[in-house]
Amino acid sequence: MAYRVDTATEIDDLLAPAGSKTGSVHCANCIHCKLVPSPAEGEGSYYLRVRCDAGKWRKKLGEEKIYKYFTVARRSIASCDHYEDMGDSGDFLRDLRTTLPDRDELYSK
Repeated sequence: MAYRVDTATEIDDLLAPAGSKTGSVHCANCIHCKLVPSPAEGEGSYYLRVRCDAGKWRKKLGEEKIYKYFTVARRSIASCDHYEDMGDSGDFLRDLRTTLPDRDELYSK
């Protein structure tokens, strides 16, 4: 598949390393993206959630935002000054999408 690139900025965006100011980053491939258990209503059960250990995911009022585990592969932002990749983003995200559950799953301790 060929891509048409018209401007120098678009070329820079395509060639920029992950985490740079011009390229978007996938949070799931960042060392600060942490998997945490979140208590469920039943005793001894929990859901898996992800949070940003660097504190970059915030709600409008400043409260920390926590995402459902099965949606983490879709989380990306334009840039992040705390981004530290954990390897090749393309391979990692492809593997992650195939192994993630397709809905919120309840786990037991």
